[in-house]
Amino acid sequence: MNDPQPISPRARMQALLAIPERQRTDAEWDELNELEIKLAAGNREGAPQQNPRGNAPAPGGGQNQGRRPQRRFHQRPPKPR
Repeated sequence: MNDPQPISPRARMQALLAIPERQRTDAEWDELNELEIKLAAGNREGAPQQNPRGNAPAPGGGQNQGRRPQRRFHQRPPKPR
């Protein structure tokens, strides 16, 4: 009858974060990592799906609308003389 209420993932994460890092056990670290992944914005239920290209800008927006994107390359180090 008086079963303990299950703790919400957010409340459990807050409880784990309240433990100083040096005092957390490996199991607590693992649980904290799992909760952070589970509660990440992209993993929540009802979160908007990311487009297939990953980090491509949304269509119709952005400052470079109608312009070709600039390519950036790493500079080769100068040759020794």
